[in-house]
Amino acid sequence: MRKLLGLLTTGMTAAIMAAPGVAQTLPAPSIPPEPIPATAEEMLKTPHILRRPAGVPVVVTVSPRGDDAGDGSPERPFATLTRAQAAVRQLNRGSDVTVRLMDGIYRLPAPLHFGAADGGQNGHVVRWEAAPNARPVLSGGTSVTGWRLADAQAGIWVASIPMGSAPRQIWVEGRMAKRATVEASRRAFAFHDWGIEIVDPAWRFLADLPDQGRMEVEGTSWFTHRHAVVDHIDGNRIVMKQPGWQNSIIGYDTIAQPLSGEKARFFLVNALAFLKKGGEYYADPAKGQLYYKPRADEDMARAEVVMPTLQSLVAIGGTYDVPVRDLAFVGLSFQHTSWLAPSGPDGYASQQSGAFLSGRVPDYPDQPIRDCSWGCRAFETTRNRWHQQPAAVQVAAATRIRFERDDFTHLGQIALGVGNNADANERGIGMGTTAITIERNRFLDLAGGAIMVGGITPDAHHPAVPEAGVRDILIRNNIVKGVSQDYHEQAGILVTYATGAVIVHNDVSDAPYDGIDVGWGWGTNDPGGSPAYRVASRGYYDHPDNRVYDTPTILRDTVILGNRVHNVKSWFPDGGAIYHLSADPGALIAENYVYDVPGGIALYLDEGSRYVTMRNNVVSNVGVWLNLNSQGDMLPLRTAMDNVAEKNWYDSGRQTGAWTDYLNNRAVDNMLVKGGAWPAAARAIMDRAGVEPEK
Repeated sequence: MRKLLGLLTTGMTAAIMAAPGVAQTLPAPSIPPEPIPATAEEMLKTPHILRRPAGVPVVVTVSPRGDDAGDGSPERPFATLTRAQAAVRQLNRGSDVTVRLMDGIYRLPAPLHFGAADGGQNGHVVRWEAAPNARPVLSGGTSVTGWRLADAQAGIWVASIPMGSAPRQIWVEGRMAKRATVEASRRAFAFHDWGIEIVDPAWRFLADLPDQGRMEVEGTSWFTHRHAVVDHIDGNRIVMKQPGWQNSIIGYDTIAQPLSGEKARFFLVNALAFLKKGGEYYADPAKGQLYYKPRADEDMARAEVVMPTLQSLVAIGGTYDVPVRDLAFVGLSFQHTSWLAPSGPDGYASQQSGAFLSGRVPDYPDQPIRDCSWGCRAFETTRNRWHQQPAAVQVAAATRIRFERDDFTHLGQIALGVGNNADANERGIGMGTTAITIERNRFLDLAGGAIMVGGITPDAHHPAVPEAGVRDILIRNNIVKGVSQDYHEQAGILVTYATGAVIVHNDVSDAPYDGIDVGWGWGTNDPGGSPAYRVASRGYYDHPDNRVYDTPTILRDTVILGNRVHNVKSWFPDGGAIYHLSADPGALIAENYVYDVPGGIALYLDEGSRYVTMRNNVVSNVGVWLNLNSQGDMLPLRTAMDNVAEKNWYDSGRQTGAWTDYLNNRAVDNMLVKGGAWPAAARAIMDRAGVEPEK
C-alpha cells in the first residue's frame, strides 16, 4: 500500500509540474539543495513551483459575426461580450471557463464591469482569450467616415460626428492625433490668480475667437504638465475656469512659476484657428463636426479614423471580503478611450505621474503666485486627497488576475491601473489587489503611462485592513513604448505603495518622463515622518489629516531587475530613467541596462529613499549616472539614508548626492568605463536586459 501511494504521488507531481494552469500552490517535495546562484538573474530561474493539473474548461465562443441568440458554440457563437459574461456566471462554479474571442473588433457600448461573480469560483479559473491566430480588439471607439475637404488652401478636412462629441484624442491610420495646439512664449503673458494677462499685442486676436470656453492652456517645466480650461477672453484678459486654474498655480513647478524658468513651455490648445499642423484636429460639439489636417502620407478618402466614445474599457473590482478571483485576459487588444475630466473646470492640475489636485483648496492663499509657488501650508493639506487618473483597464479588490500577451494601445490615459485609489475605479473601490501578473504585453501609442500600481491616499500606504493592501505584483517581459504623449509627466511604469512588486525584463523607451518609478510620499508617511515637511513654510504635519506614523508603509521588497530603459526623459530634467521615492526595506535595483538619456538622470533615489540596494547596473550616455536627493539643506537632520550603490558600470555622467558615512549611504566599487571597453560581466547584463526570448 505504501509503495502504491508513493507511485501515485510521483505521478501526480509530474502531472502538476507539466500543467499550464495556475490555481493553487501545493507543498514542494523534498529535493536536494542546489548551489546558490551567482546573480539575481539566475535566482529567477531556480524556483520549483508545483501547480495543480489544469481542468478541462468549458469553452464559450464569441464572434463579431455571431448572434446573442446562439448557444456560444463555435458553430453558433455569441455576438457580444456581455452575453458571454452572462454565460460565464452560469458555468464558473463547477468548471474552468474559457471565453474564446474570434478575430474582429468588439465595439463596446459601455465599459465592461467584472465583479466577484465573473471570476473563477471554487478554485476554478475564467480566461478571456483570443482564438488561435486571432487578435480581437475591445474598442471604445467608433469609425468616422464621410470626409470632405473643408479648406483646400489650409488642407483641412471635415466629417460629421454625433452632436456633443468632444474627444481629447482621435486615431488616424493607427496613430494618435492631438487637438490643435500652438506654442507661445511665456514672455507674451503675465500670470494672475484669476487667469492670464496678454502682454504681447500679437496675441490679442485670441479675444476674437469663437468657443473660448473650450480653449485650454498647458504648461510643462521641471516635472509637471498641467492643463487648465479657459472661461472667456475679454480684451487682454484670459479669464480661467476655477478651481482648475487656481490649483495649477500652487504647489511646486506651477504654470505661473515653473522651476525651469525660461526653459518652461507654454501652449494654447483646442481652437480651430490653431489647426496648422498635420496630425492635429478640432472637434466642434455644437455643430457635430470634426476637423482634421492630414499628415503628408495620409489620404482622407481612404484613411481609417477612430473617435473614442468611452472613457474606459474594463473595470474589475469586488470587495475586500469577496474579491474578484482567478480571471485572465490573454491575447486581447484594448483600444480607443478618451478620458474627459480635464475638459471640465478642474482641468488637470498634475502633481506627479498621474496624480492630480481636484476641487477647491481650503484656506487658499490670498497671493498664491507670491506665497505658494514653492509649496505652502494650504497646499500641503491637500496631499492625502490627491486623485489618480483612471486607467483604461482598472483592477481593484481582486486576486490572481492575469494579463498576458495583450496589447494596450490607442488609449487616452494610463493603460492599466492596478490597486489605485477608489476614485480611479468605476466599481467604486480602490487598492486591495494581490497576485496580479502582467506578462508579455505591449503598451504602445498611449496618451498616459503604461502601468500604474498602487494608490496614494492614507489607505494606500497604511491600509485599515490587511485585505486593502497591494501585494505581489509581477510585471515581466512587457514592451512599453511611445507613452505619455498627452500627459507628459507620467512614468512608463509606476508603483506607488505595494509589497513585493517585481518589475523584471521589461523594455521601456520613448517616454517624455521617467521609465520606471517606485515609491510615493517623499518620506512623509514613513516612521517618524520627514523633517523636510516640518518646516514652517510647509507645515505639513500641522494639519490633522497629515499624521506622523510610527509604523512603516506597505512599500517594501521591490525588485527592479534586468530591464532595458532607454530614450526616456525627453521633456523633463527632473526624475530618472529608474526613479525611487521613500523607504523601501529590501528594495533591489539590479542588472538593468539604462542608456541614451542624454543630459538626464539614469538612477535616481529621491526624497526619503532608504534601504535601497543598486548593484550591477549598466549605464551609458547619460548626464547623471547616479543621483541621491539627500536634502543637504536639512543636515544634520537625515532624510535619505541606508542606501547602497555598488558594482555598477557607467561610461558617462556625474555622481551626485551625499554618499557619506553620516547618512550610511555607500557608493563603492562602481566602475567608469572608457572607450566602450565594457567588461564581460557588464556586456552579459546588457545582452540579457529587456524582454526575454520565448522558450
